[in-house]
Amino acid sequence: MAAERPRVWVSQPLFDDIVGRLDEYFEVEANREVADHAPARIAAALHEADGALITLNEPVGADEVAQASRLRVLANVAVGYNNLDVPALSKAGILVTNTPDVLTETTADLGFALMMAAARRITEAERWLREGQWRGWSFRSLLGADIHGSTLGILGMGRIGQGIARRAGGFGMRVLYHNRSRLPEAVERECGAEYVAFDALLARADHLVLVLPYSAQSRHIVDAAALAKMKPSATLTNIARGGLIDEDALADALAGGRLAAAGLDVFEGEPAVNPRLLALRNVVLTPHIGSGSLATRRAMVSLAVDNLIAALGRGPHAGRPPTPVNADALAR
Repeated sequence: MAAERPRVWVSQPLFDDIVGRLDEYFEVEANREVADHAPARIAAALHEADGALITLNEPVGADEVAQASRLRVLANVAVGYNNLDVPALSKAGILVTNTPDVLTETTADLGFALMMAAARRITEAERWLREGQWRGWSFRSLLGADIHGSTLGILGMGRIGQGIARRAGGFGMRVLYHNRSRLPEAVERECGAEYVAFDALLARADHLVLVLPYSAQSRHIVDAAALAKMKPSATLTNIARGGLIDEDALADALAGGRLAAAGLDVFEGEPAVNPRLLALRNVVLTPHIGSGSLATRRAMVSLAVDNLIAALGRGPHAGRPPTPVNADALAR
């Protein structure tokens, strides 16, 4: 009698041709429609699974895996994994994997585009035009801020932050950054970036971009006090996680003229967006599309599938998933 094949749950519709690679090794239960899974549904799906391919939409912690005695791996289709309680999963011996690197350049592109759109008031100008308010060319209408020759501040200088710094070189920008730890001198030279203290970054940046990981410690790192240290002419762009910014404080600053503009791809309560931000014209809003090119999203799913296959002891890299988050769980 043939041995029972491992079971895998795929939480959201992704790309059928890539996810179809799982069929060679596993019994696959795949969601065919986009779903907002309740915690009980996630727990029920994981209870019967040896592995799962999940997205940021699926929060998983101790409660969701309490009865998942078979579960060995959660392959997260994202770089970030704040949807997962990694310490609890490690304690349960469940490996977590993510999808770094493959989305670095695409997300850096989007971050730079958002920054430029906010600085040059692109969406505000388009809305004004579409509303029929353009009556003729005016010398002083919709004046924005320059990108070229300005000072870019980057908070969080990982792969994506470094990608944004490299792009800034083409615009003749001075690049400042703050990070948990200073980068090696060779990397600073490559990025043309100068390390400064957090308060100095806030005070000196003409355009500040957030690219740092979200954690309990970094929640609301940009609050009313931080915003008060920024130039009133500055812009703020967030392509990391919404909870990094106190959105009410940001709305106050934007409405009160204490900050020129913002570009936001992420929101603390997404998919809900703070209604005060929706009402403001000097903020560019996009629905978490940082990695949203077709090629990049396909690469993310492909890497997640590779992780899942390898973590469950199948394929050419059996037992050696390419991008583990909590590699210690492998030993368990």
